[in-house]
Amino acid sequence: MINSDFLKRKNEYERKAAESKTTGMKFTTVSGQDIKVCYTPDDVKEINYLSDLGFPGEYPYTRGIHPNGYRGKIWTMRQFAGFGTPEDTNQRFHYLLEHGQTGLSVAFDLPTLMGWDADAPLSEGEVGICGVSISSLKDMEILFDKIPLDKVSTSMTINSPAAMIFAFYLAVAQKQGVDLKQLRGTLQNDILKEYIAQKEYIFPPHPSMRIIVDMIEYCTKEVPQWNPVSVSGYHIREAGSTAVQELAYTLADGFAYIEACIERGMDVDDFAPRISFFFNSHLDFFEEIAKFRAARRIFAKRMKEKYNAKNPRSWWLRFHTQTAGCTLTAQQPENNIVRTAIQALAAVLGGTQSLHTNSMDETLALPSEKAVKIALRTQQLIAYETGVINTVDPLGGSYFVEALTDKMEKEANEIFEQIDAFGGVIPAIEAGYFQKEIADAAYRYQKEVERKEKFIVGVNEFVETDEKIDIPILTISPEVEIQQKKRLAELKQSRNQEAVIESLSEIKSSALDGKNLMPVLVKAAHNYVTLGEMVAELKEIFGTYEEVSVF
Repeated sequence: MINSDFLKRKNEYERKAAESKTTGMKFTTVSGQDIKVCYTPDDVKEINYLSDLGFPGEYPYTRGIHPNGYRGKIWTMRQFAGFGTPEDTNQRFHYLLEHGQTGLSVAFDLPTLMGWDADAPLSEGEVGICGVSISSLKDMEILFDKIPLDKVSTSMTINSPAAMIFAFYLAVAQKQGVDLKQLRGTLQNDILKEYIAQKEYIFPPHPSMRIIVDMIEYCTKEVPQWNPVSVSGYHIREAGSTAVQELAYTLADGFAYIEACIERGMDVDDFAPRISFFFNSHLDFFEEIAKFRAARRIFAKRMKEKYNAKNPRSWWLRFHTQTAGCTLTAQQPENNIVRTAIQALAAVLGGTQSLHTNSMDETLALPSEKAVKIALRTQQLIAYETGVINTVDPLGGSYFVEALTDKMEKEANEIFEQIDAFGGVIPAIEAGYFQKEIADAAYRYQKEVERKEKFIVGVNEFVETDEKIDIPILTISPEVEIQQKKRLAELKQSRNQEAVIESLSEIKSSALDGKNLMPVLVKAAHNYVTLGEMVAELKEIFGTYEEVSVF
């Protein structure tokens, strides 16, 4: 209770705290937010429990979207996997499923991410290096060999050529005899964050948005259990943003997709329940938990009050979390196990629906099987040994967490106003707004590390000058590229060339006349039209994007 006696005692305490000895460290979050020495009821006096927090499973979902949290279902443990040939990754998938993983997550190599076939000149030296190489339906058939697609949930981290890769996946399911309505999974398919942070774009923003709306519309009708977009803050944070920038930019992107679908004439309640999100879990434990809680509240309010969604499931912000790759260090890499465990715990306490834990060796190379197993065991230890799943939102009501959650919501709303002043997300991208703000935040943090205002164990403090790293490194053989090129050459010789030509013509005509692209892309996949061929056809119609330089 806030009364005169409390305020008097609070003032006395704050005076004592100010006069007390400190370590001299900078007491701010990783993002630079000033943190008070102690939080009290005075910091949360404006919060109304029912309207601002609510009970778990009730609007505005600050405390979680399910009434019983993880008592009903533990989060999906989804480890990222993808390297070398489709055969290599298929073996890793079977290994992970045998060791308790409950969902598959596919990483693609750079050529695939950029829409290039394995035999393209720009692909040379990159085939299979940072993910699995996929150029055609043939590769996708091998990737999911003996994996029944109606029995697993699959996440695919693909953006610019997501429609083509998804078409391959759907074609595999159809060849397995699986009803598309049974498929469960998620495409990242967040092109806006590519322009903002990751830079793996192909087409300009407006036609890219058209393709994504096509995919959302198609999935709503044909693949209703699939999440066609996972709006990604992860890469925004990896590029150097603060936590509140990640929160605001990610939600702004999500709202842009929702508005584009409404403009297409779709009912918000028909598609919004299948829009999911993907966040980074960084090292500032409480800031991350507050970020996740604020995200749910902001999203629920906007969906109900601005977009007039009537279905409560449209108000739910469902999200996947990955621990922060940018915090992993090449120095003393075993420390990364601890970093990842703390980040994973923050994601769980923040109420994530699925989780990927990075492996200790990922800053050095693609993870080894041993490192992947440790990362998976980290999630299992949190779920089954710590007791954190016993109650929903166990940090709810903390003066500090609630005050930080409230502050992040307010600051995110201020950023939304800045974006609106540009005319929306795409005009802000074209003006270089996001890129400049992220660069400024990354520079500030780097200077703090250099001045030792922020510490990174093993990097700028507790350094071991004679360190010897004894961790097995996974290397990709040059034979991978040779094998993939050979398979592609054989495919191009054996397929029905007339069917290929017909499919390419249909892709072009659909792009020109505004028809939904997904049916013709799925047909093209069945005819073994390659990824690069589909992309090249669309480039002729849509063109390619060149970023405006920001200084």
